[in-house]
Amino acid sequence: MPSNDARSLLQVAVPTAVAGAVAAAISAGVAGGKGALGAIVGTIVVILFMGIGLVVLQRTAKSFPQLFQAMGLMLYTAQLLLLFIFVAAFKNTTMFNPKAFAITLVATTLVWIAAQTRAHMKAKILYVEPEADKGEKPKNTGSKS
Repeated sequence: MPSNDARSLLQVAVPTAVAGAVAAAISAGVAGGKGALGAIVGTIVVILFMGIGLVVLQRTAKSFPQLFQAMGLMLYTAQLLLLFIFVAAFKNTTMFNPKAFAITLVATTLVWIAAQTRAHMKAKILYVEPEADKGEKPKNTGSKS
């Protein structure tokens, strides 16, 4: 993974992990050990799903820039559907507190989206590819008046 991609992934994953740690502490205080476990599992699911999605989206942008917007919309829709499926699949689990899991899933997803938006706004992304400096001056192709 190129360094810019790794940097943007870190700028997004770290705030999400911090929010997950805060959610785990709150869940531990409210629902005990099972609440903390639910919050940790929710945070891991969000970081994995959204991280994989970010990597796929960055590779798509480099390989097929014309598909970037459609791929982004499809990817976020698929991620949200998968997160809803996870909540539905674990709503009656006894392994961890499902409420702490669901609330952490939603909260860390919102933190991920906000951090990704901030990282994108701070990135210095060129919208025009600069030409390589060949040491030649551009030729005057206009009329000589």
